[in-house]
Amino acid sequence: MRLIGLAVILTFSVLALFAAEAQQAGKVYRLGILANTPPTTPEVSRNWESFWWGLRERGWVEGQNILIESRYAEGRVERFSSLAAELVSLKPDLIVAVPGTWAGHAAKQATSTIPIVFVYGFDPVGTGLVASLAHPGGNITGLTVVADLQIVGKQLELLKEAVPKVSRVAALTEGLSAAEGSRVNAATLLRETHVAAQALAVKLQVLDVRSPNELESAFAAMTKERAGALLVLPHSLTFVHAKRIADLAAKSRLPAVYGFRESAEAGGLMAYSASAPDMFRRAAAYVDRILRGATPGDLPIEQPTKFELVINLKTAKALGLTIPPSVLGRADQVIE
Repeated sequence: MRLIGLAVILTFSVLALFAAEAQQAGKVYRLGILANTPPTTPEVSRNWESFWWGLRERGWVEGQNILIESRYAEGRVERFSSLAAELVSLKPDLIVAVPGTWAGHAAKQATSTIPIVFVYGFDPVGTGLVASLAHPGGNITGLTVVADLQIVGKQLELLKEAVPKVSRVAALTEGLSAAEGSRVNAATLLRETHVAAQALAVKLQVLDVRSPNELESAFAAMTKERAGALLVLPHSLTFVHAKRIADLAAKSRLPAVYGFRESAEAGGLMAYSASAPDMFRRAAAYVDRILRGATPGDLPIEQPTKFELVINLKTAKALGLTIPPSVLGRADQVIE
């Protein structure tokens, strides 16, 4: 009788487990998107396509088992806090925050319970977004571009190889006079830029812009100080206004290297950066694991594993510049 009773208990336990799994499988999850620009924006559409593809390959299909709620700052980073609060009020099951530098911090301030996956979080430990890369803690995890601290040295090295005689480089940055999070990011990145410049024996002319209205005056200052080349550091403003900055660099006849591949596609000379589509695809894996029960704070922060060099030969020709074979041979994409 005792064996029969045990068998009955086990049977009901298994049935209950199957019922729970079936109920979980039938649930429709609400996914919140807190981002700078909409996925339909040409500059970021490829990244989001990788994200949606990453979800689909894991069985998540919009309209079937996930619903999307989106809020976009559209270049106005000061809006992230209110947009995050608005998104949290909708009670999503998870929030994807892009970029982590601004959207991640805003989402974290808005909720301590809803899981958050950030993409492009610059120095998340240094800025207080997470406790550590190995154990982020709390309700947040994601992918960092902390490697930008090393990438900036590579960008300057490529610029020096492309323009060997350059001795003075203008560095366009954003955020030194901004809110605390942005200021910490900008200062950290700029500090590494100075180290790289010193190693390459080039002098830096730092130009901090707080709004797109200051771009023209920044380029006028570069011309006045006779900068021989330009390093455009990766920030929200330099991404959103990539085409305008590339046009101003062309007008000023300044060879420039950028931290976003989209800048080279918009007419900039060259860009060296972590592969954004690859990072978005990996972010989808985090979303999948968390929706299936994983705790965000237990998932280590991932760093970039794939990097891309994009060279725009049309821009090089317009500048009268010949890209050395040693640089051209390393390009992942050449725009002709």
